Amino acid sequence: MESKDTYKTIAFPSSAFLFKEKNSKFFGYAFPIQSESEVKPILESLRKEYPNAVHYCYAYQIGTEILTHRANDDGEPSNTAGMPIYGQIQSFGLTNVLIVVVRIFGGIKLGVGGLITAYKTAAQLTLESCEITEKTIDIHYLLSFDYKHINKVMRVIKEKNIAIVSQKMEMSCEIEIVTRKKKQKQYSIFSILCLKLK
Repeated sequence: MESKDTYKTIAFPSSAFLFKEKNSKFFGYAFPIQSESEVKPILESLRKEYPNAVHYCYAYQIGTEILTHRANDDGEPSNTAGMPIYGQIQSFGLTNVLIVVVRIFGGIKLGVGGLITAYKTAAQLTLESCEITEKTIDIHYLLSFDYKHINKVMRVIKEKNIAIVSQKMEMSCEIEIVTRKKKQKQYSIFSILCLKLK
């Protein structure tokens, strides 16, 4: 069975999606992210934007082959906010995405069931408003070689239609290239280049 080399994520950060329940306001946001380090700055900016909010609940999933996820209730009763939000990420089959639902309390308690429904609905409506895109899982390589081989290396890269991410051309050269995961098995880029360089 061929391994999958694509994944679904959102194309752009969403604008705020407002869901109201018994005077409480739930503002849903979705962000495409690549690493956990991006989460904290996003939360901090939302805290500044909504200084009157009481809860900034979120969930994220990162990775393509090995998935990492986290769900945070931010003071709401256990599993009433973060997990319902994370459930929507799973339901839409997404990764490399962060969903934050900011709650401004309206004075009426919703109860456990009401909270779960409200956070789930806010996350669902937010994701429905997003543009969902399919991306390829890419493998990056760093090629190092002497400058005298530059023409041979560039010819192979051109013949195989390999994308160059970055390059440093000096006495010793470095080129970062990228290829789709499924193309990696059709040929070994390194062995092709090594053969040509001999």
